[in-house]
Amino acid sequence: MAARYKLFLGTKNWSSWSLRPWLALRATGAEFDETVIRLRQPDTRAKIRELTGCDTVPVLQINESGTVQTVFDSLAICETLAERHPGLWPASSAARAEARSISAAMHSGFGPLRATLPMEFARRLPMPEVGAEVSEDIERIRRFWRDALARYGGEGGFLFGTFSIAECMYAPVVSRFRTYDIPLEAALQAWCDRVFALPAMQEWLAASEAEVAAGLS
Repeated sequence: MAARYKLFLGTKNWSSWSLRPWLALRATGAEFDETVIRLRQPDTRAKIRELTGCDTVPVLQINESGTVQTVFDSLAICETLAERHPGLWPASSAARAEARSISAAMHSGFGPLRATLPMEFARRLPMPEVGAEVSEDIERIRRFWRDALARYGGEGGFLFGTFSIAECMYAPVVSRFRTYDIPLEAALQAWCDRVFALPAMQEWLAASEAEVAAGLS
């Protein structure tokens, strides 16, 4: 019997960490159930604990023959999915090492960018004044994308040729650059447009727009 997946997410318009494993799970083609927990509410933490036993979302539950395994943290979920569904990382060891490196950098860094340019997936907002740290974050991300596309992009058009966890990890940044209209050179803009046009990203956009329309975010 195939494993049954259930993914617990935060408010889609806001939760960049939820978007990452959701995209990875979509890319596997596996069926899964999802539960969205509204963020920034007095009972948000209690609700997450009640439903998942964890303190934060996203959380993946894997049910195999009645035994449920719980995986939390975006990158841990993506890595777990990659073990179970080959193809989420590049096949080349060199490309895979670089993809893992820039994915881990996204996971652990870019605090100034996160704080100053929060994810508002369904909105278009004016660019606030940013300091040197945010500008450095933006340029470092541009460099990661530029180098990966130059070395591995090829005909596939994604950072490492085919869609990978690297796209999942940077998709929220793609949305931020769109929200705040951050200028990009043509090759990087084309990659961002390609990522944003993915059916899964458009599905997430529709859900985010519905949240905004309903006053949920």
